[in-house]
Amino acid sequence: MPPTRNRRGDRDRNRRPGAPRRTGRPEDLVRRTAFDVIRAVETRDAYANLLLPTRLRERGLSGRDAALATELTYGTLRGRGTYDAILALCSDRELRRIDAPLLDVLRLGAHQLLATRIPPHAAVATAVELARTVSGPGQAKFANAVLRKVATRDLDGWLTIVAPEGGNATERLSIAFSHPRWIVSALRDALGPDGGEIDALLAADNDRPRVTLVARPGRATLEELYEAGAEPAPYSPYAALLSEGDPAAVAAVRDGRAAVQDEASQLVALALAEAPLTGPDARWADLCAGPGGKAGLLSAVATERGARLLASDVQPHRAALVGRSVDDRAGVIVADGTVPAWRPGSFDRVLLDVPCTGLGALRRRPEARWRRGPGSVADLGPLQRRLLEGALESVRPGGVVAYVTCSPHLAETRVVVDDVLRGRDGVERLDAPAALAAVAPGLTGVGDGPYAQFWPHRHGTDAMFLALLRRA
Repeated sequence: MPPTRNRRGDRDRNRRPGAPRRTGRPEDLVRRTAFDVIRAVETRDAYANLLLPTRLRERGLSGRDAALATELTYGTLRGRGTYDAILALCSDRELRRIDAPLLDVLRLGAHQLLATRIPPHAAVATAVELARTVSGPGQAKFANAVLRKVATRDLDGWLTIVAPEGGNATERLSIAFSHPRWIVSALRDALGPDGGEIDALLAADNDRPRVTLVARPGRATLEELYEAGAEPAPYSPYAALLSEGDPAAVAAVRDGRAAVQDEASQLVALALAEAPLTGPDARWADLCAGPGGKAGLLSAVATERGARLLASDVQPHRAALVGRSVDDRAGVIVADGTVPAWRPGSFDRVLLDVPCTGLGALRRRPEARWRRGPGSVADLGPLQRRLLEGALESVRPGGVVAYVTCSPHLAETRVVVDDVLRGRDGVERLDAPAALAAVAPGLTGVGDGPYAQFWPHRHGTDAMFLALLRRA
């Protein structure tokens, strides 16, 4: 007997618990998919960039529907701070008193109204229907009233009210660019004398990044990526940019010979490979290798030069991911970089990409800005210092350590390096910008040395930090 349908065409009787209702209208499934990912980010600490592709495949969304679901998911997560400020003015309830699922519906509706070309009546209607599905008819009426108020102005009009010029600068930037205040302050401090670029940096964090591919040397070529629709990238000799489409549709990516990897991530690994050292150059290590992007590139470069990479990670599942990225000559082990499982001085080159707040990757992981707090920096600091001390013990005299973070926060970058080297003899700071220039001749704007800092608004990359340290 076929399942009964209600007047909306729902297949309720055979629907498994928690599954989205299929109404026969693709736009409903698109919005429900975006909502489900946003809720998972909020309730399960899920990562949108990992969960969303899975949901799209499970629900058969592709082409324009997949593109819209992606825009609604990432746009809502990025704009949450701005939308909350606007919703607070349009609601007769405090936001903290609105049920969390309903508040996410309101944010999703605000994004459609203020940052897309979806007609206002359609944006309101679809959001109200979603509110009815997840919160009931009474809450749908509330959502309708709130979103109709949101629709009375465009985004610029609302910003003149919620983030007016002449007020507190940090507060204005926080609301206008949807970043927590502590992040605005930290990024402005990291820019230093160029703090006037803060507007451009915050805006770049909210841009949708292009997908960057890496052709692992000896395993894939740039020409192969170009033939698959990619375009030349500005800096890395192994990078190509993919403007649209699923990277997994590229044969070299599907086969593991190429991969998705930010250009700054490629360049810090290549800078380590080219940094000057004295003595042999056969044993390389990546001490926090998961999930394997830098290790995959380093292992390919090492193999071409007759060297061998040992990649380690303290988490077994991350070490397993590394094993899928490196070539056959590389070794992969589960090990704690703070308590090295090898003899002191075992390696000629050591990459140390430490766990950090990820403030340099807010373009790709917008939820990180709401997940982290200033306490996260202090919590990670001791681990970052212990890992750097372990890396310096692991490299031989004359060898080089690359200390890398995907964060520009001063307390995670130069402060960590300076603290570890203070009172320690026999470690030389190399000129990281010069090492980068050797592998990317057109690269500028990463600093005057000895450290290097990438920036989204200058380079179109993650805000990656690099210090190169050589044992005397």
